[in-house]
Amino acid sequence: MLQPPAHLVEALLRPAAPLIVGHVRPDGDCLGAIHALGAAWQAARPARPAIYYKPEQISQRLAFLCGIEPTLLLRNADIVPDTVVVLDTAYADRAAAPRPVGEYAASGIPLVNIDHHVANTGYGQINWVVPEASSTCELVFALIRALDWPIAPGTASLLYAGLNTDTHGFSLPNTTTASLRIAADLIEAGADVAELGERLWRSQSPAEFNLTRLIYANTRVSPDGRIAHSTARYDEILAAGCTPADIDDQVSIPRSWRGIRMAILFSETRPGRVRINFRGEGGTSVLPLARAFGGGGHQLAAGAVVDGPMDQVVEEVLRQARAFLQ
Repeated sequence: MLQPPAHLVEALLRPAAPLIVGHVRPDGDCLGAIHALGAAWQAARPARPAIYYKPEQISQRLAFLCGIEPTLLLRNADIVPDTVVVLDTAYADRAAAPRPVGEYAASGIPLVNIDHHVANTGYGQINWVVPEASSTCELVFALIRALDWPIAPGTASLLYAGLNTDTHGFSLPNTTTASLRIAADLIEAGADVAELGERLWRSQSPAEFNLTRLIYANTRVSPDGRIAHSTARYDEILAAGCTPADIDDQVSIPRSWRGIRMAILFSETRPGRVRINFRGEGGTSVLPLARAFGGGGHQLAAGAVVDGPMDQVVEEVLRQARAFLQ
């Protein structure tokens, strides 16, 4: 199991009013990590940890994770923490905090950065970035163990959800013997595997089902069979009964096409702003392509946001993707 640095462990024993945040539009790993760390901290220390995120950015699929440890305090912009812990966030400007995280550091509040994205810029005073980790929840698990804090069943479920979603049900190359051993430890600690499996993978609302059907209908494959992509325009997302926050892991739909090297999902967060999710197959790194459009992420899973008409963005990204694969 990964061992967090001693100075990080020591730093987390001191705060009385820590603030824990993740990235904008949090995924399962991010939500699981911030709630699990907050719950374990609250149970083990005479501290009042607070977490922060924007509820309107949570997808229908993942909203239930926010209620597993409901005693955590969701704070607003008036909080004055004595430490800020940023989880699963590669860039400081992607942190979903009440204020830009650089302002906390500038005012003398310690900033801790814990992440597994290879593109992380090391913006904290304390940085623990481990790209080979399956998920940030794997790092939080190791940190809780190093701190000798208890892992209650709810906390175990949150951490398991993060590992499960970031490995896509333990099926992606980031699944390791370490992550599987941790998953087993979490099950022993009380993680509700049956409910998590159903809620994460087999429990779509009618609106989510409509959105899935849309992504399938809009999926296209390049003539050489190497690139599959799909689109979801803003008005189409609303017509399905969803919001842009419900665009979560639907890139797995074009990714499921046999033989492709790259899958891309284009979705509008608002008219004229396109979110791009890249996924690589067969060892194809998509991180350089995401960086070319101002984004980042992992070698095999990355993203970017581009302003412009959907059709133009799709045309340009596919053009560069074809050139990139050559």
